Amino acid sequence: MRIGIFRGNQILDSHDFKGTLWEQLAGAMERFRQVLKVRFEIKVEEATLEGLQRKEVWEYPLEALREALINALIHRDYTIPADIQIKIHEDRLEIWNAGELPLPLRPDDLRGPHRSVLRNPLIAQAFYFAGLIERWGTGTTRIIELCRQQGLPEPEFQHQQGGFLVTFAKDPYTPERLRAMGLNERQVQAVLYVKERGSITNKEYQQLTGVSKRTASDELSELVEKGVLIKTGGQRGRGTTYWAKIGRIGQ
Repeated sequence: MRIGIFRGNQILDSHDFKGTLWEQLAGAMERFRQVLKVRFEIKVEEATLEGLQRKEVWEYPLEALREALINALIHRDYTIPADIQIKIHEDRLEIWNAGELPLPLRPDDLRGPHRSVLRNPLIAQAFYFAGLIERWGTGTTRIIELCRQQGLPEPEFQHQQGGFLVTFAKDPYTPERLRAMGLNERQVQAVLYVKERGSITNKEYQQLTGVSKRTASDELSELVEKGVLIKTGGQRGRGTTYWAKIGRIGQ
């Protein structure tokens, strides 16, 4: 198993993980903790030290990455002399293993309930007895749900160059990225509002930012023009609502 950090086509760092499948999995997960960004969210349940809860939020859900690595180890075609390759780019993380999905499975089938089709049943059995997987083919739907819960785009599943590729994408609408697009602080605030609640109206934009109706219309229109929000509604602005492309957090 190999993990590389990339900036464009330039390789900034590369680590190999050998040994047993358990050791490869543990080494890769530890490497993720070393190189991926993490932020902390503080939740106050009561006004005491014991009531403060700190939650780690990684730029990609670690449990989803772990599930994808386990799938790569279990379903890899070991007759093909190729490493499991993990590429960490600035905007995405890719996990590739040799061997396409066993028939009759197709990549799109993994987005919903599907049967478990095993290429390496003995390896899968070892992981099952270790308590790392179940036998009902729900690993990929769990990966999708973990990304949704964190407000991230759903991962992509596809065949590529004789293997199987899972691509995790970062949240495209972080405050830093929104400011880099040239948005002002009111627009950034509105997009974060939409990410949390799913949509915003002109009136809600006015209440949130304290601007006039005309200014709200202009700034919302700019968000639509830049592809950040989607506009729906009636004529002359009546019933107009602006929606997030990536959906509401947790949905």
